Amino acid sequence: MIKFRNMSWESIYPGQRQKSYDEGNQRIRLVELSDEYAEEEWCEKEHLGYVVEGRISIIFNGKPITFNEGDGIFIPKGKENRHKGRIAKGEKALMLFIEKT
Repeated sequence: MIKFRNMSWESIYPGQRQKSYDEGNQRIRLVELSDEYAEEEWCEKEHLGYVVEGRISIIFNGKPITFNEGDGIFIPKGKENRHKGRIAKGEKALMLFIEKT
């Protein structure tokens, strides 16, 4: 059992904080993003997740796709799937991600 409610938030970048749990080569992260979050570099990592609350726009090749509360996120790794996330002004998004470490 993973009790995220008992974990402390860890700030990674401005506008991003997370709680994470590692087991073997797997990691599960609870991530909160606010409108202060701004990725400078394009991300090429794989992401498998779920939007718990709020919404996030993910930009692929200049085209934003909005993921809302209740939506799943699957982004394969690789240059052809590079992306950046954005949160609308005054909003937040809470997401759960499962990753290989």
